[in-house]
Amino acid sequence: QVQLVESGGGLVQAGGSLRLSCLASGSIFSINHLSWYRQAPGKQRELVASIGNGDNTNYADSVKGRFTISRDSAKNTMYLHMNSLKPEDTAVYFCNAFLKVNERSIYTLYWGQGTQVTVSS
Repeated sequence: QVQLVESGGGLVQAGGSLRLSCLASGSIFSINHLSWYRQAPGKQRELVASIGNGDNTNYADSVKGRFTISRDSAKNTMYLHMNSLKPEDTAVYFCNAFLKVNERSIYTLYWGQGTQVTVSS
């Protein structure tokens, strides 16, 4: 059974920083692509940042220059360093991962349960 668990969310003032973590556990053979999404109340879930197998990264325009995505493959963990936070960054942040549970399986998308980030003005 594969689980993705996010942590590190909380309440922070505008201009502050947080670091989110996403730990993948269980029967994991390899992880390909990892992403952070967020969903604010009344809005659709949107891509925040993603990181591929070669550590190539992609960011939403709204977070470029403020957020940094990274991964520690040895720990099956992904991070999102968030600086200069704004009230509009308030949302539930979710991680997902394309991974294989064994050598013969196909890559399948898994999601975490989300962690709340609230930025006060």
